[in-house]
Amino acid sequence: MSIPPFLAAAIGLALAAAPAAGQGPPPLTTAAGEWPGYGGDAGHTRYSPLDQIDASNFGELELAWRFRTDNLGPGAEFKLSGTPLMAGGRLFATGGTRRAVVALDPATGELLWMHAEHEGARGAAAPRRLSGRGLAYWTDGIEERVLYVTLGFRLVALDAATGRPVPGFGDGGRVDLKAAAVVGEGRPIDPVTGEIGLHATPTVARDVVVVGGTFADAPAPRTYNNTKGLVQAFDVRTGRRLWTFDTVPGPGDVGVETWLNDSWGVNGNNGVWTQISADPELGIAYLPVETPSGDYYGGHRPGDNLFGESLVAVDLMTGERLWHFQLVHHPLWGFDMASPPILADITVDGRPVKAVAQPGKQAFLYVFDRVTGEPVWPIEERPVPAGDVPGEWYSPTQPFPTKPPPYDRQGASIDDLIDFTPELRAEAVALVSRYRLGPIFTPPVVSRPDGPVATLGLGAGSGGTNWPGGGYDPETHLLYVPSRTAFYSWELIPTPDPSVSDMRYVKGTEKYGVGHGGLRDLHVRGLPLAKPPWGRVSAIDLDRGEIRWQVPHGETPERVRSHPALAGLDIPPTGEACIHLIGPLVTKTLLVMGECGYHPVPGGRGARLRAYDKATGREVGAVVMPAPQSGSPMTYFADGRQHIALAVSGRTHPGEYIAFRLPE
Repeated sequence: MSIPPFLAAAIGLALAAAPAAGQGPPPLTTAAGEWPGYGGDAGHTRYSPLDQIDASNFGELELAWRFRTDNLGPGAEFKLSGTPLMAGGRLFATGGTRRAVVALDPATGELLWMHAEHEGARGAAAPRRLSGRGLAYWTDGIEERVLYVTLGFRLVALDAATGRPVPGFGDGGRVDLKAAAVVGEGRPIDPVTGEIGLHATPTVARDVVVVGGTFADAPAPRTYNNTKGLVQAFDVRTGRRLWTFDTVPGPGDVGVETWLNDSWGVNGNNGVWTQISADPELGIAYLPVETPSGDYYGGHRPGDNLFGESLVAVDLMTGERLWHFQLVHHPLWGFDMASPPILADITVDGRPVKAVAQPGKQAFLYVFDRVTGEPVWPIEERPVPAGDVPGEWYSPTQPFPTKPPPYDRQGASIDDLIDFTPELRAEAVALVSRYRLGPIFTPPVVSRPDGPVATLGLGAGSGGTNWPGGGYDPETHLLYVPSRTAFYSWELIPTPDPSVSDMRYVKGTEKYGVGHGGLRDLHVRGLPLAKPPWGRVSAIDLDRGEIRWQVPHGETPERVRSHPALAGLDIPPTGEACIHLIGPLVTKTLLVMGECGYHPVPGGRGARLRAYDKATGREVGAVVMPAPQSGSPMTYFADGRQHIALAVSGRTHPGEYIAFRLPE
């Protein structure tokens, strides 16, 4: 592949930063016109220095190729959320209901090879299905491998040139990730039906591959005594397990004292279901940990419950905990760390800081020194409301970052309700009168027919920032993060006879199952209950801890524009309410994001891929896509031209990967 002149300086910088001899190959970056990791690099910046596509020509982009995934497994796939990789002259992706791996020609989309595992009952029992987010790439300059996690929770290493399993890796190219998973105080899970899986990709740094794990995607786990979360690391050459990190600590571990009454032994979940970030030079991996079971009731787990909803830094080679910060004590809201930590080198008050920034579903951005774990700006413990659920334990305080400010709305108040007209506001006020409103961290309630039926708030599963995460510009030190403004409801439902339902807790006061309303019934005449914008992108200056700009992202939905209650009104841009399901791409000059919903366009239905001026948020171009964006975009250079590739899919459109480029 020929490298254009405008990349020469970037490549020179990358080579200058290479480690000394004996330390292995330099970290993979996007500087050579490739995209070697899910987030572009191990720090998940989603940044590329390519600039052939810019504000002057973005609107001229044409489809270069399309690759459908509905022949990669039984049945069509309508939720393709992967991000391709491009390295070594090949483009790699996962797709299809069997989670197959394909290698494509990056210039034409031609299939080079395909690999799939037929896992039978083990695959059918998987808690995390479909094609996942993608895969990882590794090379030592001689060998090239791609690694991914199967439906049945195996780690597979493939020869990047042929797609064949690597014989010297694990057992015939495969490692059984279930072998280290346990229930209770150490009982191994069943290798076929035991509950653990993963949508996210492995993370590769140095010669280590790190893999998280998670469980059924539901608000109420099978029982509170579910499989325990863990993170595993392996030698990328041999598949030998190097270490495991238990996210539910046991006797002798740091944090076990935060599980009062020895409750660590009868609790589970607490996995790492999203992307893990790593700093190869520092030799640190950053683990964003989810919520313990169950998401909204914790009476069977009194205490703060480390490492639930925490950011944990571990030694990449040994798994030793270096530091941690719990972002939510005794989690009850499902504010799990859903998006990758972003590694950023910033300058604060004239002082260089190697930082790690963690977006959240609650629309806080938590920023730490990634070496020491010290907050870059103070994070204060502030009192929060206590609840009244029988048997529950409540933390009296929660951490609040002082900088940056929240980048989306939080909690719930009358001021957050739809207000296009006085009549719509009045209906919204009447609707929420049966709910408990309050600031962020207002606890769930036991649902009662006479009210409150639930706690209502912004964030959690319906708001803030979800798994696609954000992006970072290493030149301007601006972090870009999409977020959604939508109400979520939390309610607990007493179970008359817990013994007859394995979807409810089963001991003593642990009798509350969870029925979260989400967006059900939270609308007024078909309009969202929250006032817009419903989807926005924020640019945050990480040197100053300030929001630089915010803009709505995506078209105002047609059902809003044509709603009879809004006839004659001038509706400002509302943004899309599904923005929490799509991620950004940051290039030398642009911020690029697609739309996540169908919108009428000349010549038929479609959605648009949009470009923004990074400095101001002004839209500078858009092109029509065949379907909504469902996986985050990436960019690469092939045959002398820059390409932008992404996954698209929808309810009536089977998944496909598409690539744009400029005309000849």
